Formats: sequence, structure tokens, C-alpha cells
Amino acid sequence: MKGWTLTFVLAAVFALCAGPFYWLAMAATHANSDIFSWPPRFYPGDRLAANTATLEESIGLLNVLGNTLFVAVVQTAGALVVSLLAGYAFAKFAFAGRNVFFVLLLSTLVIPSGVTIIPIFEMMNDIGLIDSYPALILPGLSVPFGVFLMRQSLLALPDELLDAARVDGAGELRVLWRVVVPVMRPVLAALAVFLFLGAWNDFLWPLIALRTPEMFTLPVALATLQGLARTDFGQVMVGTAISSLPMIVLFLILQKQFISGLLAGATKG
Repeated sequence: MKGWTLTFVLAAVFALCAGPFYWLAMAATHANSDIFSWPPRFYPGDRLAANTATLEESIGLLNVLGNTLFVAVVQTAGALVVSLLAGYAFAKFAFAGRNVFFVLLLSTLVIPSGVTIIPIFEMMNDIGLIDSYPALILPGLSVPFGVFLMRQSLLALPDELLDAARVDGAGELRVLWRVVVPVMRPVLAALAVFLFLGAWNDFLWPLIALRTPEMFTLPVALATLQGLARTDFGQVMVGTAISSLPMIVLFLILQKQFISGLLAGATKG
């Protein structure tokens, strides 16, 4: 009986989580007038190609996807490098004020992101980077949570393993690449999923930092589809479905490393 109960509960949770995605996929194939009809149309329609073509005409879908993918990939890769290097320094090097700097770093986690938008905007504007890729990427390279996660995970890495590599003549960068990165791969994969998700779905900062439609990312471009009098929800549904696909694919590819990284973070002190 317990087995059937557990199966029923898991099936209900799966339906609750997957139901909105299924409705989104089905709505993307229907005309605007049919999306909110009653009873709901939980079956494929014939408007997917037309909705996609209309969306391309409205926001330049391919260009917007290219902008979003480029910013998300570069920002994720850069933030991973910065987090790993900073976490490695905090975990494995003794320097004056290390604990003080780490506490100051952690204190930034309680600062709402909206508070920093104006200073960051003024900084980007002063150096002439507004409405450019660097304006979108550079602020996202500093991720205090990523540094914290790397530092906590690296504390469990034996110093003897690093010392053995140094005795063999390896420099610090070689030790980092040959010893630390392979061990930290699950944690890096888990952090990469979180970073990519945040960069891909970021709306507020690109909305403020960008001015020309050719530079828009997908969330900003989709927001322009909301009209005062009428909104073509067929386009919106297609765009929303497309914006969800990369995260689903990324998670399916990295799910083993993602789960391993979460378990490692839960068991390492």
C-alpha cells in the first residue's frame, strides 16, 4: 500500500510540475483566440509555424536568441572562473585579512540586487559601456554565492594532494587545472546550471542597460510584445517555450553532475 501511495504522490507532483509546461507547449500551437477558450485545448494545433514566423518578424527571434545565448554562455563561463579562483584562494591560501574579506564577501549576499543597479549603471555609463555586451556580462562575473560554494567545497580537498602536485613541479595554475578542476567538476556543473539560469532569464538589468532593439535579450524582447490594447499570446507562448528549452536541455545533459554537486555541497562542511 505504501508503494502505491508513494507512486500516486509522485505522479501528482509530476503532473503539478509538468502540467504548466505541457499547456505552454500546446498553447504555442494555437491561434491567439483559441488559447484561452473553454474548454482548454490540451492538444496540438496548427499555428506553431505561423506563430514562430510572426514572432521572428516582431522581435527578430534568431538575433535575440543569439544575443541571449552569447551573454549567458560568456557570463556563466566567466563567473565560474572568478568563483573558482576566489574560492581556491580563500580555501587554500593564508593571507592577511582572509577571514575579514570572506565575511565582507558573505555580507553582500544580504544586499538586495536592486540596490546595486543604480551604482552599476553609473559605472557602466561613465566608462561608455551602456548598450553593449560588456555592460551585460561584467556585472554578472562577481557571484558571492559562487565564491562561497567553491570555498566550502575546496575546504574538503586534502592539502596533501595539492602539495604532492607542487612537489612534482606543477605551478599553481597547473595544480588548479589538473587537480582541483577534476575533483570540483560536479560542484562546478551545479553552479553552472544556476549561473546560466540566472543569466538567461535576467530581465531587469538588460532592460536598463540596453537601448537598441538589436541588442535586446530574449526576456526584454518578449516584454515588448505586451501591447496596451492587444497582445498576441500565440507569439508570447512560442517565445516563452523557446526560452525554457535551453534550461531543460542543459539540465538533462548535466543532471548527474548537478545532483552530485548538490549532494557534495550538502555533505561537505
